[in-house]
Amino acid sequence: MLYWFADRLSELWGPLRLFSSHLVLMSFGSLLAGFFTWWLLPKFWDRLPHDRGKAIAADGGVKSKNKPTGAGLVFTLVILAVALVFVPFQNWEYGTVAALYASMVFGYLDDRSSGAWGEWRKGLLDLLASLAAATCIYLAQGGHVWVPFAKGLYLMPAWSFIPCATMVLLVSINATNCSDGVDGLAGSLAIEALLSLIVLLYLVVGYAPVASYLLIPFKPDAARWAVFALTATGSVAGYLWYNAEPSKVLMGDAGSRFLGMLIGVLVLVSGNLWLLLMVAPMIILNGATGLVKLTTLRFFRVLGFDVRITSKIPDEQERRKQFVLIRALHKVRLPLHDFFRKKERSENSWSNAMVLMRFVLIQGFLIPILFVIMIKLR
Repeated sequence: MLYWFADRLSELWGPLRLFSSHLVLMSFGSLLAGFFTWWLLPKFWDRLPHDRGKAIAADGGVKSKNKPTGAGLVFTLVILAVALVFVPFQNWEYGTVAALYASMVFGYLDDRSSGAWGEWRKGLLDLLASLAAATCIYLAQGGHVWVPFAKGLYLMPAWSFIPCATMVLLVSINATNCSDGVDGLAGSLAIEALLSLIVLLYLVVGYAPVASYLLIPFKPDAARWAVFALTATGSVAGYLWYNAEPSKVLMGDAGSRFLGMLIGVLVLVSGNLWLLLMVAPMIILNGATGLVKLTTLRFFRVLGFDVRITSKIPDEQERRKQFVLIRALHKVRLPLHDFFRKKERSENSWSNAMVLMRFVLIQGFLIPILFVIMIKLR
């Protein structure tokens, strides 16, 4: 809003023309979103639902059980309020934002429900929100994409772009949701991903000289999404103030699904669907591998294989008869953060703080390396 009125406001006071600068909008947006989240969250978390605990967690869900959850409702609404003032969105971009918040609402309703929603129900709702966002992005900027290791711009028709974009969003949503199992982990990894996307959208894709030098299509609208992304980053930082271990509040599906979809949306706005691997490698490795394991086991179950957890098969001969790949999958606990901290009495196990720091460090090192590989080597 301020962007469109900057010229008129400057007539009242000259310095107000600075609100026509995306950099100024990003700075104020992130600062205010962070402050209001930090200030408002403690005032509302007593009204939030309480975590039911996750039996599949390494600690059996004991540490998280009964903590306020669904804090994503608070910090995403702060993002929306600040974004309406500072982010100069246009036309179909509002439709994409609406789909983002639909995903958040679906997650919050799951947080509030007395029993966990089934996988099919959540999957269908994620699909609807992702399909809506992918369609709006296509209508806003078309199906022009660029790919790693190749020059030029390629046009994907709607029948191919929308399904592929929907899949990117679904992977990002569910991988981020699966990473939300250690205090501060999903939020910290999401901030790293968002910051890398901000640099990409504002200084590479959205800046003509750099885009031309790197042989990447210039997208003048990318800077608007960079403002929204930095506003979201500030708000997540305000939430992490209270989510540091031992956490006082959890983001729940309302937060993790929103952040996952936002990362996916920004990847699609960049014009390169493969960049999800560059900006969120540890989110994908940590969360999406669990989806691969689940899908693989269900595939083998349909084929008639015994997919029971090997250690729970009472008969030794039946254990040995179990397909070797199934036994191997059961030896790895996923998401990966649970694999590294599952043996609480083992000398090789990681504490929550170790998982957080090491995952953040690994992703921090991988992002610039993958940036060079996927963007410069073309």
